[in-house]
Amino acid sequence: MFLTLAAALLIAQTTQSPGGAAPAPPPPSLRPPTRADILRGEYGRYRSNNDLLSYKLDVRVDPEKKSIAGKNTIRFKMLQDDGRIQLDLYANLNVDKILMGTVPLHYERELNTVWVDFPAALKAGREYAIDFYYSGNPKEQGRFGGMVFRKDPAGKDWIFTACEGEGAAIWWPNKDQWRDEVENMELSVAIPSSLVDVSNGKFVGKTDLGDGYTRWNWRIQYPINNYSVSLNIGNYVHFEDRLGDLPLDFYVLPASLDGAKRQFAQAKPMIDAYQYFFGDYPFKKDGYKLIEVPYSGMEHQSAVTYGNHFANGYLERDWTGVGISPKFDFIIIHESGHEWFGNAVSAADVSDMWIHEGWTTYLEGLYVEHLFGYDQGLKYLDAYKTKVRNREPIVTQRGIHRTPSQDMYFKGALFLNTLRSVVNDDQRWWKLMHDTFQHFKYRNILTEDMVQYFNTELGQNLTPVFDQYLRRTDLPTLELAFNEAEGTVAYRWKADERDFAMPIRVGDPAKWLVIRPTTDWAIMKTPLKKDTFQVATDLYYVNVTKQ
Repeated sequence: MFLTLAAALLIAQTTQSPGGAAPAPPPPSLRPPTRADILRGEYGRYRSNNDLLSYKLDVRVDPEKKSIAGKNTIRFKMLQDDGRIQLDLYANLNVDKILMGTVPLHYERELNTVWVDFPAALKAGREYAIDFYYSGNPKEQGRFGGMVFRKDPAGKDWIFTACEGEGAAIWWPNKDQWRDEVENMELSVAIPSSLVDVSNGKFVGKTDLGDGYTRWNWRIQYPINNYSVSLNIGNYVHFEDRLGDLPLDFYVLPASLDGAKRQFAQAKPMIDAYQYFFGDYPFKKDGYKLIEVPYSGMEHQSAVTYGNHFANGYLERDWTGVGISPKFDFIIIHESGHEWFGNAVSAADVSDMWIHEGWTTYLEGLYVEHLFGYDQGLKYLDAYKTKVRNREPIVTQRGIHRTPSQDMYFKGALFLNTLRSVVNDDQRWWKLMHDTFQHFKYRNILTEDMVQYFNTELGQNLTPVFDQYLRRTDLPTLELAFNEAEGTVAYRWKADERDFAMPIRVGDPAKWLVIRPTTDWAIMKTPLKKDTFQVATDLYYVNVTKQ
């Protein structure tokens, strides 16, 4: 997922307080939570008492009535004896009935939460299934609309879902949080027979229902987070390709076909690049799809949606402003990068969303380096420094569902690039990148899991470094105090983490010296003067002061 340019500019504007004006309100992640934030974000008793196994979602979409109806069969295993579970469906949609077998279940609604009660306690270790029937008119809201009924330029129905921030419960009933994913899923979508549905997973056939509707069937053979589940319904035409044994399927409106054939050719070198660093595309059995939509794009698993005008750059702009973005299609590269980080390696809580966005923004830099060289990759990533606000931590409070600030993209990527310089051994760094992905693939993790893995693999304690960049607002500042009469420089880190200690390259760029500052002063000899003593700020995302 990525910010629209307008949203990024709005965030930048609202962080500034004109002279004499009232202070800006606290950033969204620091404001008091609402009851809805807690209900969706907290992994409480009635979420944690069960483990999802599968969904079987069967829906009928009526474009004329702008409605959806159907059922979700939810299979789960109880982890504790209990008589209630927590599910989610937006309050404007109807719960028609919930059954276990033929037995109707009692339920209560609170905002977008559905508390489901059983006539007797379910037993730990046993598997159960319920059928959740629902119907209604989804409410269009959020950045991309949640579930949207539109017309394409030719006047044909064009319906899509994009609901990362709003949650999948905006259009279907599920356990709508990040920590627990189903192991697999079946998705059936009945639509007017003149239209095509493109969803996640492998296409397994369609059935003419005889009433003017056709059911399209998809099988998702891997774990999937709820917001990645998508419907894309329209007057699509299809073309295909292959990358080795990986099927590549492309769906666009007829008028877009020529542009798509030209632009979507970038999918192959993109997948090649990410496979080079991290290993095989993670959803091979489901294939890779690009699907045209009328918004910028979204990382729906194995069904990446695309609306970047069939042009390079980001919405035809030089996104990083240094002449590199126009060399490639930003949405293909960024949203597809989420197949590795976001979809295969997933955050267990929205507070750790940098695992999706910081990593995938870093992957953009790796793509640039792979295709255009190291210097271009570094220049591309460093250009993101102008977009960082440093107004709030990247990792927010757990158990509250609200999206962290945009710094999770840019500061997150710059932090990872800083770690590459801390390791200072590319062979070791590339192995760590590959092994990190393989170790956490198909798992939902917290930042602490990644920190522990890095510490173990590198044999050092990087926890204070992670905490300073991710859990604190300010950048670490390298303070330098020169005594030119004595030919010395004193140095230390100014950081919120008392144990922050990070090596950094300083001195003469022709022969960098690696020093290892802590938050205590140290001193060293140097033949360089204050004006000629440099710090490799292109390799590390830090502030520097000299006195």
